[in-house]
Amino acid sequence: MFSGLLNLPWWGDLIAGLILVQITIAGVTVYLHRCQAHRALDVHPVVSHFFRFWLWLTTGMITKEWAAIHRKHHAKCETEEDPHSPRYYGINKVLFTGVVLYVKESHKPETMQRYGHGTPDDWMERNVYTPMNKWGILLLAAIDIALFGVVPGAIIYGLQLGWIPFWAAGVINGVGHYFGYRNFQTDDDSTNIVPWAAWIGGEELHNNHHAYPTSAKFSLRWYEFDLGWLYIRTLQTFGLATVRKQAPKVKLDPSRFEVDAQTLQAVIMHRYDVMAKYAKSIKLAAELEIAALREKGHDCTPLTSIRKWLHLDAAVVPAKHREAIDRVVEASPSLKTTLTMRQDLARIWQRSTLTTEQLVHQLKDWCDRAERSGVEPLVSFSRRLRNYA
Repeated sequence: MFSGLLNLPWWGDLIAGLILVQITIAGVTVYLHRCQAHRALDVHPVVSHFFRFWLWLTTGMITKEWAAIHRKHHAKCETEEDPHSPRYYGINKVLFTGVVLYVKESHKPETMQRYGHGTPDDWMERNVYTPMNKWGILLLAAIDIALFGVVPGAIIYGLQLGWIPFWAAGVINGVGHYFGYRNFQTDDDSTNIVPWAAWIGGEELHNNHHAYPTSAKFSLRWYEFDLGWLYIRTLQTFGLATVRKQAPKVKLDPSRFEVDAQTLQAVIMHRYDVMAKYAKSIKLAAELEIAALREKGHDCTPLTSIRKWLHLDAAVVPAKHREAIDRVVEASPSLKTTLTMRQDLARIWQRSTLTTEQLVHQLKDWCDRAERSGVEPLVSFSRRLRNYA
């Protein structure tokens, strides 16, 4: 039987297959996602043309379609218009038939017209990549069999064809909005599936991405690893990429105390970090309340049972726990104040019709009320909030 031009041992075929799918995921995360859909970076024309050719060969995906569908996902996230929301379609449908949802959305002219702007529209795109998008994957079959042999080539070909539909269209779009951990309480269901997953190029850090969608770097915690960012930094080293945007880094100025327009701007810019820190304050307030109840010999079981839900927005708390939370909070003035003031704080950056002066006044009033509340975690949080710069 024909063993292929490379004639590799089985482990050589395995390594070659993994390298090939890694190039494909690099094309998706670096080129399609961060460069084209979000304009978080610019890449050299050589890199752009390479990825366009490679993705045509290995996936048959069209740049305009991919960018448009992903942009619509962000614009309509977790609504009925979201092309692939587990909240509406169910996790199984997105996980196992995500590619079908992608193809269905790609056939909607209004999606392409509204969200597909700014993508390549040169001779190659108009005459090869778009009208002949299925020919690439047929050519790939011939190349794989010629290089690796009939059986290994067919296996590697299947691996290449299935990698993106399963991991990107299925796992990222499905599990990434269903299960995992959240650094930020965004307005959607996005999660970080795991802090590191080399086989999907950093896309596993999906909650980080939804918090800062135009950031070229997805990892935001010391323990998170973004392989796509490593690729971008490598391209930068050789002058082949320019990063345009990254998630803003929190800067605290201990000398600042008065709330002014700069404080307001910094708080709004870092609102996800602000609410993440506030969630820790809520957890600490709950722990202090539990300790106080135990010291007085009171039953703390009701509070203990709902403690893990307190720091979450009411919209994401299961309905069966909401009544229990309301009963516990009504019996605890400190928790009631802490949760009420979380809502008041979030309203500051939601009120787009107010002037800067009005918003500054509201933020200053919020800090003053927090520091008069007598709730220790709330007082500490407010004093830190004044330091945002």
